[in-house]
Amino acid sequence: MNKLELISALKDRTTLTKAEAAEVVRIFFDALSDAFVKGERIEIRGFCSFHIKEYKSYMGRNPKTGDKVQIPPKRLPFFKCGKELKERVDY
Repeated sequence: MNKLELISALKDRTTLTKAEAAEVVRIFFDALSDAFVKGERIEIRGFCSFHIKEYKSYMGRNPKTGDKVQIPPKRLPFFKCGKELKERVDY
């Protein structure tokens, strides 16, 4: 499912117009993004949780040339499936 399909599903299950459904989805994803930027943990009970994993800097290797390269530290979102979703998918 992509973003457009999510908007269509929201429109079909509610009395919202397509534009209103798109706005709801945009607000939801903006709120998630803002929380990630702040480093906050996001938990949607029964579905999933997200948190930011911080990776330290390390020495890597360019696979094409074999040269050593310093990889900068980074922060990435990490998804963890909730118990109810896991049970529903693995029926």
